Amino acid sequence: MPKSIAARLALGYGLLLAISIAIVCGVFYFGTIGVLDRSVDRKLTVLSERLALLYRPEDSTRTSAEIAHLLTDRTDSDTEIFLLVSAEGRRISGNLSSWPVAESPAGKLLHVHVTREGRVVPARLLIRDLIDGSRLYVGRAMLESDSIRTLVLRSIAYGGGVAIVLMVAGAWLFRRQLEARIGQIRRTAAEIEAGDLSQRIPVASDDEFGKLSRDINRMLDRIEHLMEGVRHVSNAIAHDLRTPLARVRNKLDGALRQPQTVQAWQGAAQSAIADIDDLTRVFDKLLQIAAAESGMRPEYFSDIDLQQIGADIVEMYEATADEQGVLLVQLYGPELPARGDRNLLGSALASLVDNAIKYAGQGSTVEVSCGQDAAGAWLAVRDNGPGVPASELPKLTQRFYRLDKSRHLPGNGLGLSIVAAIAALHGGSLEVEDAAPGLCVRLRLNR
Repeated sequence: MPKSIAARLALGYGLLLAISIAIVCGVFYFGTIGVLDRSVDRKLTVLSERLALLYRPEDSTRTSAEIAHLLTDRTDSDTEIFLLVSAEGRRISGNLSSWPVAESPAGKLLHVHVTREGRVVPARLLIRDLIDGSRLYVGRAMLESDSIRTLVLRSIAYGGGVAIVLMVAGAWLFRRQLEARIGQIRRTAAEIEAGDLSQRIPVASDDEFGKLSRDINRMLDRIEHLMEGVRHVSNAIAHDLRTPLARVRNKLDGALRQPQTVQAWQGAAQSAIADIDDLTRVFDKLLQIAAAESGMRPEYFSDIDLQQIGADIVEMYEATADEQGVLLVQLYGPELPARGDRNLLGSALASLVDNAIKYAGQGSTVEVSCGQDAAGAWLAVRDNGPGVPASELPKLTQRFYRLDKSRHLPGNGLGLSIVAAIAALHGGSLEVEDAAPGLCVRLRLNR
């Protein structure tokens, strides 16, 4: 019980319902029997005061006559109780043959048993002391009221019993449904823990559990995507880094096996260092991707101008473009304010421009632009080179992926992966489109 939130919620629900039932029963009881008792008490008080005003010590005839009239007027005559007793305890008038002893307190309403017309009955009785020591008893037989009271209490008992049964059944059903919904989540978690990342929580409603299930499923989709990325990277690293590592080893092994001059040793060492530097750059780029995908840099976001970032990158690559025979231009426009990390966006745009210059080919044109539409602000690089086959476009952002025709060019297939990670960090995405001719890559920021 202490460890089960379902049991505690069911118990709390049951206790709350029990308290509610008790309150309703109490209100019902005091709203029926209580009203009847108060009505009887008011009538007894009024009659007692009325008879007391008629009483005279020297002559009780008027009071006795009024008592006789009240007992025969056919208004509550079957339940009315009256008795006038002298100071010596002698019965003067009334319909009681036995009554409470003289020591009974006067001025208070009592619930007692008396003998009325030879029959013992429960009665509500008001005793009043008169001015000469005589006593006036005014009451009402409570047979009918007691019957109503018994009926009400029995109804409350039966209704309360049924309510308790329903309460227990409802609490059990509540706990069972709650445990069933939680059980679905736990079973899915256990299957995922066992290694099946494709499992998802069934969503059968739009309630809180349904919303929670959707949130968890989205999280699982993201985790599965990341795990697939990790597996892909692992496979790509094993495949793409095996060759350069083997090349470094072979060079060093060859240098050790044969007599070498100092210059030959230096050449082998420099070649090995160059290959190792290439590997270091690959791992640096992987670290950049991990840093961007971690989402840990939003605190460095600031107000930036995308037009100015484009101008800076174009100025930085103009010389390189001239050397490659490529015309690098910027499509100027008004300032375009945005919010993001200036260094990361500059690095991403630089990578796009570098790729465009490298793969567009001599005599091509590379355009750098920025803009804004309903989906948000963007930076774009477009070229009119040979482009990429439509079937290859979705694969360009995969880590270590390179087209067969570009494998002879320097690179490692991580540039667009880094740009895609930076776009995701800014709440956007990387869009790769066929520019017909050439290729258009758009780094889109979130609105």
